[in-house]
Amino acid sequence: MIRKITQEDKAIYIEMARNFYNSEAVDHNVPESNFIITFNEVFKSTNYIEGYIFEYNNISVGYALLSKTFAQEAGGIAIWIDELYILEEYRSKGLGKEFFDFMEKKVIQDNIARVRLEISPSNKRAKKLYENKGFKELDYKQMIKD
Repeated sequence: MIRKITQEDKAIYIEMARNFYNSEAVDHNVPESNFIITFNEVFKSTNYIEGYIFEYNNISVGYALLSKTFAQEAGGIAIWIDELYILEEYRSKGLGKEFFDFMEKKVIQDNIARVRLEISPSNKRAKKLYENKGFKELDYKQMIKD
């Protein structure tokens, strides 16, 4: 089951975010204070960030963070799947597929022009899922300035 994150999810979200940033899915760590900032931001407004929890047999086993932006290139609102994480022992149980099915409904409901995500080159398992759900690689390189 995919559901909106609630205040009661804080501890499990922070634990899973910590796991995510220590996994092959990312190439660098972030300060743990960022997890708390992000968690709190989810409850301020859904204008540009939404948080979801994945449940399996009533156990919280994963999360996703979605960021929203306008993309001229896409001609409308784009959702960036900023983070998608499922606890190791709950992978290959259909939760990733369930999330992307949920996203397809959300795209139609919210009139979204594009869904975008990034992937670490070493995360081959996730890449296979994304390709199976119709995602294609862009030739862009990203640059950041903090």
